[in-house]
Amino acid sequence: MARAKINDVAKHSGLSISTINRVLHEPEKVREDTIKAVLQAAEAVGFYGVASIKGSLRSTRPKIRVGILLLPLKRTFYKDLARVFEIAAKAVGDHEVILRIEHFDDLAPQNVVAGILRLAETSDVLGVVAPEHPNVSTTLEQLAERGIKTFAIITQLTARCSIGYVGLDMWKVGRMAGWAFDNICKRPGKIATLIGNHRYRCQETNESGFRSYFREHSSGFELLEARLTFESSSISYEVTSELLQQHPDLIGLYISGGGLSGAITALRESGRGKDIIAVGYELTDFTRAALIDGTMNFLITHPLQTLANEAIAAMIRASDGGIDFQPQAINLPFEIYTSENL
Repeated sequence: MARAKINDVAKHSGLSISTINRVLHEPEKVREDTIKAVLQAAEAVGFYGVASIKGSLRSTRPKIRVGILLLPLKRTFYKDLARVFEIAAKAVGDHEVILRIEHFDDLAPQNVVAGILRLAETSDVLGVVAPEHPNVSTTLEQLAERGIKTFAIITQLTARCSIGYVGLDMWKVGRMAGWAFDNICKRPGKIATLIGNHRYRCQETNESGFRSYFREHSSGFELLEARLTFESSSISYEVTSELLQQHPDLIGLYISGGGLSGAITALRESGRGKDIIAVGYELTDFTRAALIDGTMNFLITHPLQTLANEAIAAMIRASDGGIDFQPQAINLPFEIYTSENL
C-alpha cells in the first residue's frame, strides 16, 4: 500500500494542502481546532508526519510555569504527592504545564521562605505545603504584589492577600476520627493524641474538630493533652513509648501529624498494639501493613491523584483569569481505610 501523503490528509480532513503545510511548518498561524482536525485525519490515513503534527499542537498550547514546594522527599506521603503532581501536569491537554517540584528538609520558616522565593523566580503560580508563620505570610504577600498567586496544599495559610487552598476540611477530618474511636472502642477510656507541629494549621484544626466531637457527644472518653512529635519518627517513637508506660490504661492513640511510623513501631514493640485502637493518616506500604496486622484500625487519607488534578486545574484558572481572579479554595472528600477494604 502506498504511503499516505499530504494531499491524502487534506482530502480526508476537507482542508487545503496549504493549511496542512502551515500546520506542519507554521503552527503558530493555525487555530488549535484546525490542528486537531488535521491530526485526526493524519492518524486515520496513516500519514507519516503524525508526530510532527502532535508537536505542532503542543507548540500552540499556552504555557504555565507551576512551582510546587513540599515537605521532605524521604517521607513516603510527599514522594507520592510529587509523583501524582507530575502525572497531573502531563495529563493537561489545553495548556503546557512546566512543572518544578522542590522538597525542603529543614522545617524552619526561614528555609521555607527561601524555597518559596527560589521557586517564584521561575513560576507563574505556586503550590506550597508550609507552616503558618509571619515570615511565610509576608513573603506570599510580596509575591502577590508581583502577580504570583499561591495555593496552600494540604494545610491552609493566611495572609493579607488571597491564598488558594486544595486539601481536606480538617475540622471534619478531626470529627471523623472522634467518631471512629467512639464507635470502635469497646469501652470509654483514655485517648492520647500526637501532633507533628502546631504551626501547621491542618493539624491545629484537626485537633479542634477531634475535641469538638467529644465535647458534643460526652461519651465518657478522657482526651489527654496533645503531645508534639515535630514531624519526627524517632521523637514519635519516644513519645508513644512514654505514653504507654505512663498510662497502662490507655485505650486509644490518635496520630494526627507526622511521625506515624515511629508511633506504630512503639505500639508493636509494646505488645499492646492489638489492645489499643490506633487512628492515623495516609495509606502507604507501612500503614497498609499496620492495618493488616491489626496495629492500626482506621486510616483517613487524601485522594492524592484527585488533589493533584484539582490543584493543577485551579492554578491554570487562576493564571488565565488575570490579576483580579482570586485563587479558589477547594475542599476534597477524604477516603477511609480499614483492614477490610484494602
